[in-house]
Amino acid sequence: MATTFVFDAYGTLFDVHSAVARHADLLGPEAPAISALWRARQLEYSWVHGLADQYVDFWTLTRRSLRYALSSHGLDPDSDTAAKLLAAYETLNAYPEVPTVLDSLRARGARTAILSNATPAMLERAVAAAGLAARFDAVISVDPLRRYKPDPAVYRLVETRMELAPEDVFFQSSNAWDVAGASAFGFRTCWINRAGLPVEYPDMPPGRCLSDLRPLLELASAG
Repeated sequence: MATTFVFDAYGTLFDVHSAVARHADLLGPEAPAISALWRARQLEYSWVHGLADQYVDFWTLTRRSLRYALSSHGLDPDSDTAAKLLAAYETLNAYPEVPTVLDSLRARGARTAILSNATPAMLERAVAAAGLAARFDAVISVDPLRRYKPDPAVYRLVETRMELAPEDVFFQSSNAWDVAGASAFGFRTCWINRAGLPVEYPDMPPGRCLSDLRPLLELASAG
């Protein structure tokens, strides 16, 4: 049984909607829609740039997607509110179970790591703000590679950085497309399906579908 647990960061460990939630009073009733559009465009931009082989770092894409989301709702993308939202995105809330699950995994002898599209600076700030810095053996960004998930070369970063065969890795993501890419690469995968969405990508299915991270402790105990 694999004893290395690798996590996507945004949406899996960190609540991507917590930035807007902190400043919902500045956005009014459109706040949830703005947050959803911000996230959707952030991911879409990474896919388009990846397919076009025109890398732009994830923080730049995060800023651009926020500008689009605000402009689409008739709001000023250069306002103080926009600056506050970007600042909040740098220190997103971790999901409640994250610290305990990471501590418990490590207490069971498992190694833990992050594999993320985010820049090293984004990850450093997010991990530090959530108090998680001592809970990972590695924090791996795609930035040096200049490619985005689900490019197989991204998942290979774990293989080379941590000196592991794909079958020795449990990979967790809240993104079905990310899990599909990791499954195709050969990782053992868990889709963290917090929203209870239908299963996607039947040709590259997740090994397990979980509502949050807590059941991972059973996998570590089995190992």
